[in-house]
Amino acid sequence: MSYLRNNIAEMAAYVPGFQPPDEAEWIKLNTNENPYPPSPQVIEAIKAATGDDLRKYPDAPSLAGREAAAELYGYPVDWVIMANGSDELLNNLIRACVGEGEEVAYLQPSYSYYSTLAAVQGARIKTFALTESGEIKGFPERYTGKLFFLTNPNAPFGLRWGTEEVAVLADQCDGLLVVDEAYADFAVGNCLQLVRQKPNVVVTRTLSKSYSLAGMRLGLAIARPEIIAALDKIRDHYNLDRLAQTAVAAALIDHDYWRDCIERICATREWFSAELAKLGYSVIPSSANYVFASPSDRNGKRVYDALYQRKILVRYFSDPVLRHGLRISIGTRAEMEKTLQALSEIG
Repeated sequence: MSYLRNNIAEMAAYVPGFQPPDEAEWIKLNTNENPYPPSPQVIEAIKAATGDDLRKYPDAPSLAGREAAAELYGYPVDWVIMANGSDELLNNLIRACVGEGEEVAYLQPSYSYYSTLAAVQGARIKTFALTESGEIKGFPERYTGKLFFLTNPNAPFGLRWGTEEVAVLADQCDGLLVVDEAYADFAVGNCLQLVRQKPNVVVTRTLSKSYSLAGMRLGLAIARPEIIAALDKIRDHYNLDRLAQTAVAAALIDHDYWRDCIERICATREWFSAELAKLGYSVIPSSANYVFASPSDRNGKRVYDALYQRKILVRYFSDPVLRHGLRISIGTRAEMEKTLQALSEIG
């Protein structure tokens, strides 16, 4: 006898990027983490918050973070919600909008966690093929499913769709179009303005990448107030602890530090992409903090294994659509120089 729901018993769990136990000995370019530390203002704010107040519950609505995000993005506070990572928002959007047996869609390839979240809810899954040139295959004139997730820029390719292209997709969707902008800070432009223009658009963001706060698990969404109110109903009532709330408010205010990190990462991305091409790799132009690159023999596993032996960790996907290449996070200039040297030796 099984005590589990059938879909839980039968589903496959999401597999996150490998975290080596001896992390300091590796060049770690497999989980799109920021190679630079958080803003010094964030560190000071967290230190100041580690006092007597930790015995008390945090602010339930995470108002300080909401206010900082509202000011930064130019939206009223009731259009913003904070979350324990953007993954919590993706999960709660499915919980709020999709009943058992109803449909959720996304591109293939894109963030594979969408599949896990949909399976937990007992939703049906539909995928639309994405080519390396950015073409979406077979998307209908009217998509009638409850949710369509668009990772923009795409993971793992790094492709980005412009605001006008995303607006067309929104008009084709009967349900919500969730624009997952986990990597948007590394791109030119974003889709935030569409939230005002299109009632079915939700934009989600994370502070894991551009703000160097993957260890704090912080995310946010911007959507119409009625959608935010629904997400508020179903989130854990104390979903962000006191230190996380302190961190997000400080991070969103320190624009100069954030901008400097972004500029350094993007400059390294462009240089690294050009150097990969000189080694004979095919590189998809990226708007994110990683590149997807394929060796001339299109054997991603061969290169992954050789880098692994040298304690350089990148992301290899066994999916037939992706196994010819590797997703390589952008680290510091020194880390990328060592990676290029290793790739030159591997051939």
